[in-house]
Amino acid sequence: MSQKRTYKQYSKEYKEEAVTLVKEQGYSVPEAAKSLGIASNMLYRWKEQIDAQREGKSLSVDEREELKQLRKEVKNLRMEKEILKKASAFFAKEMK
Repeated sequence: MSQKRTYKQYSKEYKEEAVTLVKEQGYSVPEAAKSLGIASNMLYRWKEQIDAQREGKSLSVDEREELKQLRKEVKNLRMEKEILKKASAFFAKEMK
């Protein structure tokens, strides 16, 4: 039987501190990753994500959640609009 792999979750603050080691403390990514006990490719990914967020190229978690909510609301409003359109056409025929 195969076992499910469990992945360790790191907090946003931890990721930011790890990236700060590289950007402000002068550590190289492999050095910082080794001292933190994480893979260097993970730290490179965190660095890219944080840089993208700071430059406004990617959405924050709050923005993603808001976008998801707004898309759901738009879908519901479009559906309601179609129902009302069909209902008004139906009642217009009955009035004649």
